Amino acid sequence: MRASEIRETFLRFFEQRGHRRVASGSLVPESDPTLLFTNAGMVPFKRVFTGEETRPYKTATTSQKVMRVSGKHNDLENVGRTPRHHTFFEMLGNFSFGDYFKEAAIEYSWQLVTEALGIPAKNLVVSVFREDDEAFELWRDRIGLSEERIFRLDEEENFWSMGDTGPCGPCSEIYVDFGPVSGVDDDDPSSDSGRYLEIWNLVFMQFDRNAAGEMVPLPRPCVDTGAGLERLATVIQGVASTYETDLFTPIIARASELAGVGRGEDPEKDVSLNVIADHVRALTFLIGDGVLPANEGRGYVLRRILRRGARHGWLLGLERPFLHDVANTVIDEMQGAYPELADRRAFITDRIAREEQRFLSTLSKGMLLLDDEVAKLRDTGQQTLPGEAVFKLYDTFGFPVDLTADILVGHGLELDQSGFDAAMDEQRQRARSAWKGSGDAKVDEIYGRIAVDLSTSFLGYDSLCATSRIRALLLGGAVSDVAREGDEVEIVVEETPFYAESGGQAGDRGTLRTASGEVAVRDTLRPVGELVVHRGKVVRGEVRVEEGADLAVDPEARAATVRNHSGTHLLHAALREVLGAQAMQKGSLVAPDRLRFDFTHDAPLEAAEIRRIEDLANGWIEANAPAHVSEMSYPDAIESGAVAIFEEKYGDRVRVVSFGDFSTELCGGTHARATGEIGLLKVIGETGIAAGVRRVEALTGLGALAHMRQQEEQLQSIAAKLKVGIPELAARVEKLVDERRELEREIEKLRVEQRGTASSELTSKAKEVAGTRLLATRVDGVEGKQLRTLVDELRQKLGSGVVLVAAEKEGGVTLALGVTKDLVDRFKAGALISELAGIVGGKGGGRPDFAQAGGKDASKLDDAFARLEVILAGD
Repeated sequence: MRASEIRETFLRFFEQRGHRRVASGSLVPESDPTLLFTNAGMVPFKRVFTGEETRPYKTATTSQKVMRVSGKHNDLENVGRTPRHHTFFEMLGNFSFGDYFKEAAIEYSWQLVTEALGIPAKNLVVSVFREDDEAFELWRDRIGLSEERIFRLDEEENFWSMGDTGPCGPCSEIYVDFGPVSGVDDDDPSSDSGRYLEIWNLVFMQFDRNAAGEMVPLPRPCVDTGAGLERLATVIQGVASTYETDLFTPIIARASELAGVGRGEDPEKDVSLNVIADHVRALTFLIGDGVLPANEGRGYVLRRILRRGARHGWLLGLERPFLHDVANTVIDEMQGAYPELADRRAFITDRIAREEQRFLSTLSKGMLLLDDEVAKLRDTGQQTLPGEAVFKLYDTFGFPVDLTADILVGHGLELDQSGFDAAMDEQRQRARSAWKGSGDAKVDEIYGRIAVDLSTSFLGYDSLCATSRIRALLLGGAVSDVAREGDEVEIVVEETPFYAESGGQAGDRGTLRTASGEVAVRDTLRPVGELVVHRGKVVRGEVRVEEGADLAVDPEARAATVRNHSGTHLLHAALREVLGAQAMQKGSLVAPDRLRFDFTHDAPLEAAEIRRIEDLANGWIEANAPAHVSEMSYPDAIESGAVAIFEEKYGDRVRVVSFGDFSTELCGGTHARATGEIGLLKVIGETGIAAGVRRVEALTGLGALAHMRQQEEQLQSIAAKLKVGIPELAARVEKLVDERRELEREIEKLRVEQRGTASSELTSKAKEVAGTRLLATRVDGVEGKQLRTLVDELRQKLGSGVVLVAAEKEGGVTLALGVTKDLVDRFKAGALISELAGIVGGKGGGRPDFAQAGGKDASKLDDAFARLEVILAGD
């Protein structure tokens, strides 16, 4: 049975038993500040388990993308060396949110494993929490396992909790028993003997642990299970390692082909092939979910994984970018289950290739550094490369320790392994600290509590007005029954035409009126689930819970937002047309007055590219192509060519918005009925906001027209001042710039002549201190580069000596110090300036022959001059 069949068998088994098949969530967890990555199948349902969110189903099944890159059993250095450690893997699971509990969960798991997946029952054992008699009896009496095959284990092994407080409960795990291990007596699944392999963990959330440590039974116990697809494939396909399953063999075969290395030829080369296969899977899915290389957070983890994969390619003799090629195989193998990978193929492979190329350049620099370190060891007669140097090669330049060791052996040298280990431990601690949280905003608890009982239906696709009923009021974050004139209030109603901020589109504004009062709504939010919150101020009377309310969206603001949102879709399509499919959306802002669009691209847009983007978008606007909106399943939408956005979370059913044959996106926002309603699109700015991410700002409709009129008025004003027409303005400005340059050259020429006279006068002030000529003086009206030029001229006139020039300005002082080349062995300009800068209350530094500093206290200049004389005198 292929892994794809195992995945489908699992999901279909539960789907046939009333479970909702839910698409995998992103590897970037939503609204969870405690996680860097999605590290378990239950993460997308975490708020459902805690009661902060509701779903339209009570049972679900998923194959969830998971990343684990730290922790007791997931040290990155173990990946590739052990049979089952991975960074990225798939977690199959079934979930019950207050529906069935232990009995059904145990029966489902046993039936699926032994019947649907065909694992012989005689090869299986289970474990339960030592105090969970209910689970023990179910395995014994309902399933028919002998007591010898049911192990009672301690809390560390078989009790799960979400944290120190909150939902928790016992676990029951299913293991494959490979038979007794020689020399190991009284073995059980908690040991590391290798006899037992866990394939499925059933978590029974039945308690709520409070701050006092008391476990209160939950009113609606839940079930959360997790079965690693890779482990199941290992057992079902009858192989010893996950790397021998069909999830990895095609990827390893491609890496082996590129490297010209056969599997099984060398154990260390097999490790490298394993690492490459695992890491490229991780890279493919991380980048596919919008994570990009960076120096911190998720991007840092991505970069480390990529560099480790590239290093192992280097060990196999691959000294060119190749990981992107292997990523193509990953996409080929996984696109059936994750169709978005195929749509993002160009972007994923391009990002991997670019980052790998940069790293290989860094690796080459590391070789030069190692050569320097070897030369130092030879010069000093030492035989061991210090651990700090080994770690710098590893951490900064990506050198694997064994590669460094091999090179040193060729020189008859060795490395300080213990020193490297100490530095590595410090780095791991820093890395783990950086991986503690995602940085995402945590949803306020009050919204979660309200969302358990309330939700809001959106009517705003078809109407800007609606009559509804107020279900909740919040004042200062607390629930209230009434809000009075002047109060800042948040309002939840049953139905609303107000669009809540989502997908980059700003929330609607407008009015909410009741029989007793009126609220000016200035923003609309969706803090959790389907809960919509109208935020505003009571401007008349009072409003109360359970009152009827008339809601009206500001029609002008909505119309402007609609133009900008549809304009954003056209802008996205034009960017992909001009720059290629790798120009993927990374974020957006759609407000009534402007639109902002962030996308992946490595270089600033050229003027010609911006013109072409504008031409394409405005051509589509002129075509007045009608909008087509439909709903379909997520896989069907992706297969139809719809573009999905990295950061967005999609449900089972998605809304697809199309304009003509040039734009099709998954989008829940409000849009124009036809592109002609956009009127006009004008790009007004383009800049970089992060490595590999650019931002375009644009205006549409009347906003674009107002911007163009403003620019026209500015041109007319400038032309009037220069007494030319607009057509002659460019030539006139160019002439003025040329005239200015000529005047600046004349001024600089006069300054040089003036400095020459001044430097001759200053040189006469030089004195001799212990055989060294010293010129320390104040100057006026000299700063920046002119100060350095003056020091160079004075050094040249002295021939041999030390020059210190000080320029005062607004109570502060700038110091410039130069040492002639014949004296740099005795006096280092950088060291001298550092000491003098401290006297005038500043800091500085530089090269041995020239250095600069700034200080806050010009009154101490004489003390600094005197100190310089003392230093030169050798006192």
